[in-house]
Amino acid sequence: MPLRAAFFDVDGTLARSNIASAYAYLRWTELSWPARIPWIPCFALKAALYLAVDAFDRARFNRLFYRNYRGRRADSAAEMARRCFEGYLKPRLFPDAVAHVQQVRQEGFEVVLVTGSLDFLVEPLARELNVGHVLAARLQVSRGLFTGELEGGPLSDEEKARRVRDFASERGVSLAESQAYGDSIADLPMLEAVGAPHLVNPDAKLRRIGLERSWPILEWWR
Repeated sequence: MPLRAAFFDVDGTLARSNIASAYAYLRWTELSWPARIPWIPCFALKAALYLAVDAFDRARFNRLFYRNYRGRRADSAAEMARRCFEGYLKPRLFPDAVAHVQQVRQEGFEVVLVTGSLDFLVEPLARELNVGHVLAARLQVSRGLFTGELEGGPLSDEEKARRVRDFASERGVSLAESQAYGDSIADLPMLEAVGAPHLVNPDAKLRRIGLERSWPILEWWR
């Protein structure tokens, strides 16, 4: 039989999370109480801009947002990932999502995480779920520091689908026999790339398309 894969988005699909809240959690844990007072309104203003950009262009939002990591030491990535996973992401995992990942693996699917989140922040989740393949955003490094710029395009919209197709081509995976799971309209190209798309907690635009195409809709809110 051809190899089959199950491609899972992360934020909103496997967990009640997003890249902005993950970063805010990290900064909050790093700042002293006096430093938090001016930081809160400043970040709130930036968040309003991010929401406006995200509503029209998810890829541009990703490029803009990841500039927050500019100047941070690359060798601090593992510690940032540990703190973010233990304190932020792990408590927000949907139990139904974790169970489903285990189920599709038992059914013979190769599980792949496909996310616009940063690669090092997703690595602890991959270990937790025993997932061997992660397609994620990666920051450029110069002189040991993150530049705030991404290597390649943000993993959103068509870029997600392209990375999924490349993965399938490189590893002999049949996309017609594969599954994909996503919550956002930005996941639509990835969902269309496989034979069995599934919507998870979908936003309004994606839900409408899913209903028109009779795609399965899963609610993993608990």
